[in-house]
Amino acid sequence: MFVKTSNAYGDITIDNNAIAVVAGFNALECYGVVDLVSRSAKESFGEMFKSRSFARGVKIESVDNHITVDLNVILKYGVSINAVCDSVKSTVKYSVEKFTGMIVDAVNIKVIGVRV
Repeated sequence: MFVKTSNAYGDITIDNNAIAVVAGFNALECYGVVDLVSRSAKESFGEMFKSRSFARGVKIESVDNHITVDLNVILKYGVSINAVCDSVKSTVKYSVEKFTGMIVDAVNIKVIGVRV
Protein backbone atom coordinates (compact mmCIF):
# COMPACT_ATOMS: atom_id res chain seq x y z
CA MET A 1 0.00 0.00 0.00
CA PHE A 2 0.97 3.58 -0.52
CA VAL A 3 0.02 6.91 0.97
CA LYS A 4 -0.66 9.51 -1.70
CA THR A 5 -0.89 13.27 -1.34
CA SER A 6 -0.60 16.28 -3.58
CA ASN A 7 0.76 19.76 -3.14
CA ALA A 8 1.64 22.71 -5.38
CA TYR A 9 4.75 20.94 -6.66
CA GLY A 10 3.07 17.68 -7.68
CA ASP A 11 2.03 14.28 -6.36
CA ILE A 12 3.83 12.51 -3.53
CA THR A 13 3.66 8.76 -2.92
CA ILE A 14 5.08 7.22 0.28
CA ASP A 15 5.27 3.48 0.83
CA ASN A 16 3.60 2.24 4.03
CA ASN A 17 6.78 0.33 4.88
CA ALA A 18 8.75 3.60 4.98
CA ILE A 19 6.22 5.08 7.39
CA ALA A 20 6.32 1.89 9.47
CA VAL A 21 10.12 2.11 9.76
CA VAL A 22 9.91 5.72 10.98
CA ALA A 23 7.19 4.83 13.50
CA GLY A 24 9.00 1.71 14.73
CA PHE A 25 12.37 3.43 15.09
CA ASN A 26 10.88 6.29 17.11
CA ALA A 27 8.84 3.91 19.27
CA LEU A 28 11.98 1.95 20.16
CA GLU A 29 13.72 5.20 21.15
CA CYS A 30 11.15 5.81 23.90
CA TYR A 31 12.10 4.86 27.44
CA GLY A 32 10.46 1.63 28.57
CA VAL A 33 9.95 0.06 25.14
CA VAL A 34 12.08 -3.07 24.82
CA ASP A 35 10.98 -4.50 21.47
CA LEU A 36 8.36 -4.53 18.73
CA VAL A 37 6.69 -7.85 17.94
CA SER A 38 4.39 -9.07 15.20
CA ARG A 39 1.15 -10.76 16.17
CA SER A 40 0.55 -13.07 13.22
CA ALA A 41 2.32 -16.41 12.85
CA LYS A 42 2.96 -15.73 9.17
CA GLU A 43 4.85 -12.51 9.92
CA SER A 44 6.75 -14.10 12.81
CA PHE A 45 7.92 -17.01 10.67
CA GLY A 46 8.98 -14.72 7.84
CA GLU A 47 10.93 -12.42 10.15
CA MET A 48 12.80 -15.31 11.76
CA PHE A 49 15.23 -15.35 8.85
CA LYS A 50 15.55 -11.59 8.33
CA SER A 51 17.74 -9.14 10.13
CA ARG A 52 16.08 -6.89 12.69
CA SER A 53 13.47 -4.68 11.10
CA PHE A 54 12.08 -1.51 12.60
CA ALA A 55 8.82 -2.14 10.74
CA ARG A 56 8.13 -5.35 12.66
CA GLY A 57 4.97 -5.05 14.75
CA VAL A 58 3.88 -1.83 13.04
CA LYS A 59 0.75 -1.59 10.89
CA ILE A 60 -0.07 1.51 8.87
CA GLU A 61 -3.53 2.29 7.53
CA SER A 62 -4.35 5.37 5.49
CA VAL A 63 -7.59 6.91 4.33
CA ASP A 64 -7.32 10.07 2.23
CA ASN A 65 -4.72 12.21 4.04
CA HIS A 66 -5.24 10.61 7.46
CA ILE A 67 -2.97 7.90 8.89
CA THR A 68 -3.58 5.36 11.66
CA VAL A 69 -0.61 3.59 13.28
CA ASP A 70 -0.91 0.30 15.21
CA LEU A 71 2.06 -0.81 17.34
CA ASN A 72 2.63 -4.14 19.15
CA VAL A 73 5.21 -3.57 21.89
CA ILE A 74 6.99 -5.30 24.74
CA LEU A 75 7.69 -3.04 27.70
CA LYS A 76 10.38 -3.04 30.37
CA TYR A 77 9.37 -4.48 33.74
CA GLY A 78 8.64 -1.86 36.40
CA VAL A 79 7.70 1.09 34.19
CA SER A 80 4.32 2.78 34.22
CA ILE A 81 2.45 1.36 31.24
CA ASN A 82 0.26 4.43 30.95
CA ALA A 83 3.21 6.85 30.99
CA VAL A 84 5.21 4.85 28.44
CA CYS A 85 2.21 4.50 26.11
CA ASP A 86 1.52 8.25 26.29
CA SER A 87 5.16 8.95 25.48
CA VAL A 88 5.16 6.52 22.55
CA LYS A 89 1.92 7.95 21.18
CA SER A 90 3.13 11.54 21.19
CA THR A 91 6.59 10.66 19.83
CA VAL A 92 5.29 8.48 16.99
CA LYS A 93 2.51 10.93 16.11
CA TYR A 94 4.97 13.83 15.88
CA SER A 95 7.60 11.92 13.89
CA VAL A 96 5.16 10.45 11.35
CA GLU A 97 3.41 13.81 10.84
CA LYS A 98 6.77 15.51 10.34
CA PHE A 99 7.94 12.75 7.93
CA THR A 100 4.81 12.59 5.78
CA GLY A 101 3.24 16.03 6.19
CA MET A 102 -0.10 14.29 6.78
CA ILE A 103 -2.39 14.05 9.79
CA VAL A 104 -2.05 11.07 12.15
CA ASP A 105 -5.53 10.32 13.48
CA ALA A 106 -4.56 7.67 16.01
CA VAL A 107 -1.63 5.73 17.39
CA ASN A 108 -2.95 2.47 18.84
CA ILE A 109 -0.63 0.54 21.15
CA LYS A 110 -1.04 -3.10 22.15
CA VAL A 111 1.19 -4.15 25.02
CA ILE A 112 2.02 -7.77 24.22
CA GLY A 113 4.24 -8.47 27.19
CA VAL A 114 6.72 -7.32 29.81
CA ARG A 115 10.39 -8.23 29.82
CA VAL A 116 12.68 -8.15 32.84
